[in-house]
Amino acid sequence: MTTEVRTVQAGEVIRYADGIREVYARAFSAPPWNEDPAGADLYAQRLARDALRPWFTAAVATAGGTVTGFATAWITPEVFPADRSYGQVAEALGERRTRAWLCGALEVNELAVAPEAHGGGLGAALLDAVTGTAPGGRCWLLTSVRAEAALRLYERTGWRRVDTPVPGKAALVVLLGPRHPGREEAGGGDGDGEGR
Repeated sequence: MTTEVRTVQAGEVIRYADGIREVYARAFSAPPWNEDPAGADLYAQRLARDALRPWFTAAVATAGGTVTGFATAWITPEVFPADRSYGQVAEALGERRTRAWLCGALEVNELAVAPEAHGGGLGAALLDAVTGTAPGGRCWLLTSVRAEAALRLYERTGWRRVDTPVPGKAALVVLLGPRHPGREEAGGGDGDGEGR
């Protein structure tokens, strides 16, 4: 069965909400996330709100009409948010790097692939679909260092870890996209996925 990856805009993503919710539940119930299945319901509600953000974009993968993966992204506001994990990120990077690297950049908010679709390049295709139009190549994301498979994907596709760890029990790390102008200053090795 052929898998199709489509970029969809805010009004269209809601058509896929049930499938996205299912993929989210299955992807994030496993370690290191260990989310309760009810977390997927909360995410579906958040997705409806997130779709209203300026510059929201999403990519959805389907096979035979079934959602097998998705990614969402938007432009991080010029005034860096303080809710969720944003405050910890700003504390780790400091004001100068937060503004220079993240504000006004495309932020990949979620990326999930159904477990049975792992290993076929779908995560990379979804990531490429939502970041292809990042302004000036400036895109970033946040994940846990415990998400080893996700980190391998990101680094294999050219993303670079920021050397500065994000405080907190989630063991979060910021990654800058393959064409992000702050990559050299960020450190994190050569971004080829070797040696981690």
